[in-house]
Amino acid sequence: MPCVRLDLATARAMPWKNGGGETLELAIAPPGAGLEDFQWRISSARVAMAGPFSAFVGIDRSLALLSGAGLRLQGGDGRIENLHAGAAVASFAGEEAISATLSDGPVTDLNLMTRRGAWRHRLAPLSLHGRQEVENDAELMLLWCQNSAGIDCQLPDGERHVLKGGQGLLLERMPGALVLQAAQPALLYLGWLQHETGGS
Repeated sequence: MPCVRLDLATARAMPWKNGGGETLELAIAPPGAGLEDFQWRISSARVAMAGPFSAFVGIDRSLALLSGAGLRLQGGDGRIENLHAGAAVASFAGEEAISATLSDGPVTDLNLMTRRGAWRHRLAPLSLHGRQEVENDAELMLLWCQNSAGIDCQLPDGERHVLKGGQGLLLERMPGALVLQAAQPALLYLGWLQHETGGS
């Protein structure tokens, strides 16, 4: 694949696993996989009301807030995390009982999920203004643009892309430095996905 462009405008709409809403599926492996047998999945959802998250047994999950006033997550053990756009990412086991409460109106989130024992991942925000180099040594790397009129991305092979809000890139086996430039303050989310040793 070496580079695939992702866009919310062309993503596949799917119902939540628990039927409580709708998700835009940006990428999934293997292609055509369902919610019970995927190896990894990248998606975005609009959360319009409080309620429980869908259960994904055997899945590690990271969630970032793209827009909205805030989202409060409470785990079955009483642990609470408050998510805000551009801030820290929440990571948890997919089978954990998580309930969500809205701070003030609907929010949109970004989800990165990998099958435990086969893949591992990390998701982190990056504030960008001007030029910055980002090293990539992961098997798969996600770049997701949250709120910019234009981010210029030069890939390690010299290929260039311009990303606007709601667009991203998925890079496969493309080690080296990515050169990112933004004339105005911008926010991205970077994800790294790697096979586990002995994983399939």
